[in-house]
Amino acid sequence: MATIYIDNKPYEVKDGNNLLHACLSLGFNVPYFCWHPAMHSVGACRQCAVKQFKDEKDTRGRIVMSCMTPASDGTRISIDDPEVKAFRASIIEWFMTNHPHDCPVCDEGGECHLQDMTQMTGHVYRRFRFKKRTYNNQYLGPFLTHEMNRCIQCYRCVRFYRDYAGGRDFDVFASHNHVYFGRHEDGVLQNEFSGNLVEVCPTGVFDDKTFNKHYTRKWDLQTAPSICVHCGVGCNTIPGERYGRLRRIRNRYNGEVNRYFLCDRGRYGYEFVNSDRRIRRPLLRPTPHDGDSSGGESTVAGEEALRHIADLLYFGAGVIGIGSPRASLEANFALRSLVGPEHFYSGTSDTDSRLVAMIIDILSKGPARSPSLLEVESADAVFVLGEDVTNTAPVLALALRRSARQKPMEAARKQHIPCWDDAATRNAIQDAKGPFYIAAPYSTRLEDLSAHSYHAAPDDLARLGFAVAHELNKALPYVEGLPEQVRSLAGSIAGALKDAQRPLIVSGTGCGSEAVIQAAADIAWALSNGGRRADLCFTAPECNSLGLGLMGGHSLDGAFRAVQEGAADTVIILENDLYRRADEGAVNNFLGRVKHAVIIDHLTTPTSHKAEAALPAAAFAEADGTLVNSEGRAQRFYQVFVPEGGIQESWRWLRDIMITTRRAYAREWENPDAVMAALAEALPVFKQIQDIAPPAGFRIAGMKIPRQHQRYSGRTAMFADITVFEPRPPKDPDSPLSFTMEGYQGRPPSPLIPRFWSPGWNSVQAVNKFQSEVGGPLHGGDPGKRLLEPAEVKEIPFFKAIPGAFVSRKGEWLFIPVYHLFGSEEMSILSPGIAELSPRPYLGLNLEEANNLQVSAGEEIEVNVNGAVYQLPVRHVPGLPAGVAGLPAGLPGVHKATLPAWGSLSKTSGMVEVV
Repeated sequence: MATIYIDNKPYEVKDGNNLLHACLSLGFNVPYFCWHPAMHSVGACRQCAVKQFKDEKDTRGRIVMSCMTPASDGTRISIDDPEVKAFRASIIEWFMTNHPHDCPVCDEGGECHLQDMTQMTGHVYRRFRFKKRTYNNQYLGPFLTHEMNRCIQCYRCVRFYRDYAGGRDFDVFASHNHVYFGRHEDGVLQNEFSGNLVEVCPTGVFDDKTFNKHYTRKWDLQTAPSICVHCGVGCNTIPGERYGRLRRIRNRYNGEVNRYFLCDRGRYGYEFVNSDRRIRRPLLRPTPHDGDSSGGESTVAGEEALRHIADLLYFGAGVIGIGSPRASLEANFALRSLVGPEHFYSGTSDTDSRLVAMIIDILSKGPARSPSLLEVESADAVFVLGEDVTNTAPVLALALRRSARQKPMEAARKQHIPCWDDAATRNAIQDAKGPFYIAAPYSTRLEDLSAHSYHAAPDDLARLGFAVAHELNKALPYVEGLPEQVRSLAGSIAGALKDAQRPLIVSGTGCGSEAVIQAAADIAWALSNGGRRADLCFTAPECNSLGLGLMGGHSLDGAFRAVQEGAADTVIILENDLYRRADEGAVNNFLGRVKHAVIIDHLTTPTSHKAEAALPAAAFAEADGTLVNSEGRAQRFYQVFVPEGGIQESWRWLRDIMITTRRAYAREWENPDAVMAALAEALPVFKQIQDIAPPAGFRIAGMKIPRQHQRYSGRTAMFADITVFEPRPPKDPDSPLSFTMEGYQGRPPSPLIPRFWSPGWNSVQAVNKFQSEVGGPLHGGDPGKRLLEPAEVKEIPFFKAIPGAFVSRKGEWLFIPVYHLFGSEEMSILSPGIAELSPRPYLGLNLEEANNLQVSAGEEIEVNVNGAVYQLPVRHVPGLPAGVAGLPAGLPGVHKATLPAWGSLSKTSGMVEVV
């Protein structure tokens, strides 16, 4: 620790930080622009000036930039010195010479960092009376608006986009007073994290275009803490609602997970909540089994629907429940309780069920630890095996970009350059690459970081992994028949991992290969010998895949067999479109054999169209619940608003069915806390979930925490078409949050923070006031509890079955899934911006093989795989090996569940032969 003096008062701060970081962590208000807690210091804006003194006798001092000055022991500074205050005000005044007077019409108004800092410096009058510099704006795609006239040239945007997120199609142009931040020409920003420019920019240059279409001022949004539902990373978010419609998603800081940033799918994929495809009232439709095949449907009251479903369960020959990896723990457990554990099916394909079960087994029974994203950032050697991380777990990919800098940073440390001096460290590092290795079935977006990339079929990727494990532990099996070049690569990877202080292995379910997952485990376990422990990071396919896996249950194929064998004639399907999980023919056969199908979901799907009864489920913003991310961290999300119609949480519908069927214990499930308590009692692995957030009865000074800002307006006017009186706000028996602006206005516990705001800090930078240290954990600790920890084992259960080398087949191709950030996930594609950027279904081939087959890009070709026939245009996918073809995972009309699989290609002139 170091002691520094601020306006003659001593304060203890951490060694190694700069003065701005230290002052903000201590709670002082020091204005800044170019500095960002994730991107550190460049000293570009001069706004964070303080006066530094040599010693206690020095009364004159000198003005220094606090972001560029180390907080070393004995440092003396003044924040409130009149000269430095005048200097900071003059900096703002110069910024304002070109900034437009458009705050009332600017989307950023009311949550603008420039507004906050202007007020903080005391600059209140504009003396500049000349022409302002103006620019032409650019079209940057469906997510962002561009208004360059508001730019103050802090360089944050280009530093984030290029240096932090790895983008290359955005830059700074021109110089001096004409600096321009944008693309070389109009066009869609290509980086997966471009939406963060909305929060990174301290002014209104970049704003949320989707929010602009249904704009509401920040203080009029009703918000609550939530979790992203579009992948398994579990990023923390703050959704905002007004007039019963979800308006936007903002990042919610969690120091162990996503920290300051979101991917574009997580930020802009929310509009499915407002979709016309929502099921908003219970539906009943006659079935052919009733002797009525008219197919008409009718809207009914909830009580009638429940009585109808209760009759089905009472008179049926047997009932099974199909859960979902996109439904909460509470909902899945309620279904499991209704049908019984022996009749509960996970709702995922046989392959996905096996892979997730294997991941859980590896993380709970082996010595390797699943790291948080913060720990991923600190890894100094990385091996990515078999996963397209950018498209399956985007924010994990962003963390890996930080880890790739760890080893090259040693060059800066040797020159005694502090890590917070961003420009100097980048100058010291130059283009140096760390020990970052990628082995994937095709080229991925992280390969600009890699020291070496290897592309091969899944079995060959696994063989490389097992060869690396053998190099680390010679007692493990030798991989026979490995090409010498690949064996040499295995030695290089093993050497880098062995020399690292914090080695990290990344893998997942993307290849659909058990062997790849087993090879990744063997590498991590081999590194964990001798008292050292390596980190093993797996990606999970969906937001609650691990939670569902921990709950157990049979695979979807088992449900198909149960109905085929006559063990059940009624099925309850929870938030799941079976046509995305299995072959269309198999699902048709299953639903044709089932006498009664009940679905609980928030959207109409091909599965819901064939259900006899459909109950309207609440989407994530309309419900409370718990999800378990790919780290094994259980996290709570909260209801943002009360939906219209008959919508309620899935677990409540299931509870009501149990009550209707006279199961007395269900009456005790009054709120999610009661469901979680029952879950923890039934399955001890979930014991800690009761501690992840305060219970529903939690109060501070007798008050709830308000979802609405204290400046929330229009509470009477917004309901004027219904009543001239202000309606009573809805009650919330499920959480410590209230649907009002009244309540506790102080700092709540970290899992309950509905927004980041502090007096004088209206922008997202207010998060500084909620952290125990800037860039560190939130006060009271970051939200969530880990459910999986490594085991202390005497003998490591290594996997020793090595697959044979991939051999291409004449006239056949191995079809593997190719993932897309936009399009592969089920819900987000219903957002117009996401849909616009999603590719059309295609057949992926590498360029050389396409040329050998005499097919060009865009040419349509017939694909026959797993009995399904597709007519698809050819697309060149770099890195795909010979004999392997790619199909885009999750896109409408292409079934990922049965991949990888062998199939054939044909043109109108006949079958395509392997050359």
